[in-house]
Amino acid sequence: MSIEFGTGGWRAIIGDGFTKDNVQRLSAALARKMTDEGVSQRGFLVGYDRRFLSREAAHWAAEVMAGADVPCMVVEREAPTPLIMFAVRYYELSYGMAVTASHNPALYNGVKVFTKGGRDADEVVTGSIEEYLTALPGGPYPIVPYEEGVRTGQIQIIDPMNSYIDSVIRSVNMDAIRSRGLKVVLDPMYGVSKTALQTILITARCDVDVIHERRDALFGGRLPAPNSKTLIGLRSFVEENGCDIGIATDGDADRLGVIDDRGEFLHPNKILVLLYYYLLRYKGWHGAAVRNIATTHLLDAIAAEFGETCYEVPVGFKHISGKMLETGAVIGGESSGGLTVRGHIQGKDGIYAAALLVEMMATTGRRLSEIYQEIVERYGVFEMAERGYRFSLEEKERINKLLMEDKLLPDFGLDIEKVSYADGCKVYFRDGGWVVSRFSGTEPLLRVFCEMDTMERAAAAAAQMEAFLGLRERNIE
Repeated sequence: MSIEFGTGGWRAIIGDGFTKDNVQRLSAALARKMTDEGVSQRGFLVGYDRRFLSREAAHWAAEVMAGADVPCMVVEREAPTPLIMFAVRYYELSYGMAVTASHNPALYNGVKVFTKGGRDADEVVTGSIEEYLTALPGGPYPIVPYEEGVRTGQIQIIDPMNSYIDSVIRSVNMDAIRSRGLKVVLDPMYGVSKTALQTILITARCDVDVIHERRDALFGGRLPAPNSKTLIGLRSFVEENGCDIGIATDGDADRLGVIDDRGEFLHPNKILVLLYYYLLRYKGWHGAAVRNIATTHLLDAIAAEFGETCYEVPVGFKHISGKMLETGAVIGGESSGGLTVRGHIQGKDGIYAAALLVEMMATTGRRLSEIYQEIVERYGVFEMAERGYRFSLEEKERINKLLMEDKLLPDFGLDIEKVSYADGCKVYFRDGGWVVSRFSGTEPLLRVFCEMDTMERAAAAAAQMEAFLGLRERNIE
């Protein structure tokens, strides 16, 4: 099976596309690319999460790198993806990888590739890797067995956890948090955030409880993505124990989910808005915001009031981090729960975002619900409806032709300002609302997002798009 990169790296079903042979092929292609670019001797870094075969796959990659005479560092512990990105920058490497399928179902695994500075590999890089894969001769590829590589020094075992934790601690107001004695509950969702996030919050004198902390490659039978359905246990703990906040991270800890002081799930859009508003109004920062096409336009309203700009980019965090680097933006994020802030790593980090949310509560002396109510009073209500659908190959071709080639649309009964086909089909209405339909780049889903001033209007417009695409009865979310 071919290796193709989507918006969040390469992901495939374990035993089908995600196999030892494919991991070795990908590693051999990367090693050859690094050699051709003259950066192979600077070394390579690989880390892994808690998924089935993640540790083994990291070792397979290291063996191939060593066999290609590329020095390889291995983060030999279950590690958050943000830590691995931090380590690529910390050790000044040109390339690194995390073995993870992030928030995908348990039967998936995959690889995220990072470039200089710890950034997500963009389309130019991943396209080049795919070209190297095409040109690569068939295996087997030269390897150095893992234990031998460690003994000879070709493979170096590292643990940058303390350096990563220290970098987060330096980035938040720990004194302010210490003064509040906040009660926090963490839900790693059987993933990898516990050590880093718990250490940071305990250091800040928070009262910290943890649920779902053990390793479970099946993620408790649930999707390891923090949303209103998967965080029922976290919500119950917050309500029953009077916590100030409940914090969840996805499988590899680059995305964040929050239960607020009232026991309500905070949509990632709200988290992004809260942090941007906090950084501008309460911390006095200046700068733009960056969001993808499926993320709330409330960011635009906040940016406009402060004389700033909100930039829209396609889905894929590499687009967000790239635009942030270009514009010096304060914050960048997406409605799926990933965000980053200027001065930290150039990629998603649920651990840092969580620490910053706790800082916001401490420095303002206000609850999350109170701060968000302030935002609503200033900018109005923005409500988003989201849908996801599975499809057959024939349906994908039909839908793609309908939207992207024939450019047909349902009759929404609203004035349309413009339509963009830069990433799926996004319709902008003159009253400020919008609806977008696009195929996911990380899993076999068609996604529909719609934002309006009421949930009823948003749901109605989304339903019109669903009916028009012939997918009304197969909503999976």
